Amino acid sequence: MASFDQELDASGLNCPLPILRAKKAITQLSVGQVLRVVATDPGSVKDFEAFCNQTGNELLESGEEAGKFVFLIKKS
Repeated sequence: MASFDQELDASGLNCPLPILRAKKAITQLSVGQVLRVVATDPGSVKDFEAFCNQTGNELLESGEEAGKFVFLIKKS
């Protein structure tokens, strides 16, 4: 996993909460900084892809770690 500037643990939250919390967290970052999101909702994989496409932020990585979904999103 690449380095990141802030982590958001959205474990146990269902759609749309992980996206809403990530949206709020990413507004606090500077352009170029990376937010790491940990989620347990299987739907979050497609949700974060769509979120990045809509917002113009870059989805650097998307994967699974210890049964959870992990996303690295770079603020654009």
